[in-house]
Amino acid sequence: MFSVLFPGQGSQSVGMAKEFYDNFDYVRDIFSEADDTLNLPISKLIFDGPKELLDQTENTQPAIFLVSYSIFNVIKQETNFEINKASFFAGHSLGEYSALACAGVINFKETIKLLKIRGNAMQNAVPKNRGGMLAVLGEEIKKIEEILEKNKNHYNCFIANDNSNGQVVISGKNEDIDKLISDLKTSNIKNIKLSVSAPFHCPLMREATETMNNVLNKTKFSLPNNMIFSNVTAEPSNDPEYIKKLLIDQIEKPVRWRESIVNMIQSGCKKFIEIGPGKILSGLVKRIDRNVDLIQVNIIDDLKNL
Repeated sequence: MFSVLFPGQGSQSVGMAKEFYDNFDYVRDIFSEADDTLNLPISKLIFDGPKELLDQTENTQPAIFLVSYSIFNVIKQETNFEINKASFFAGHSLGEYSALACAGVINFKETIKLLKIRGNAMQNAVPKNRGGMLAVLGEEIKKIEEILEKNKNHYNCFIANDNSNGQVVISGKNEDIDKLISDLKTSNIKNIKLSVSAPFHCPLMREATETMNNVLNKTKFSLPNNMIFSNVTAEPSNDPEYIKKLLIDQIEKPVRWRESIVNMIQSGCKKFIEIGPGKILSGLVKRIDRNVDLIQVNIIDDLKNL
């Protein structure tokens, strides 16, 4: 058994997928379709930057999806590896949209439009630089939950990502994040403030939820070719309407990535294939279970590993 994983925000880099673009006509067609659909030269932004513009959430989300979707199509057309026989598809946050598109739930045009809207809505749900995110390292999620519960009258912070053993990401307003940092320092708990300008996956994203609720409810979801693991439940589903509901909930709910990977492994999955820019998800999986096989596909030379 194997699972296919699609990365989320933070995996982007200027020049990603350029090798695939240069070598395959149909990848150039996909990129051209993206430019036309968004009425934006997203191809140029991906290949030439500037990085600051690519890192803006409203650009990052469709860009990462475009790269992941393109590489997925290369695997299907250039290798004998039957990628569609994966037991599960899963993606980290926006990566769940990549999983859905590659599993045939939403078509390419709809998906990239949805991610442009989603990125913009999440970026603007909280005034710029009023909220942030903090990675807490070396502690299990239960310990972090206890700290947040104990201090809920002092500051209001939320678990946004349960990424792996010893890596939990917190969201909140900047003043609350700073109070949490002070408490963590007192307890000698290592933490790193992330370079994001909004507090994702928490109740502060309420406006973005309302936007995506309106847009997603007008979008047709088809029966997936593969079981889709949800960030919200850490469980698989192939029910299009239920998947849609969870995608709306995902905006404010924590990404339960660690639990998702554990549940896939317990279901018998022994191999994970990360498709898209970077190797972040493979690193997280390795921290969860060192005994599984990991393959990343983000350059042409990686195809031979399949």
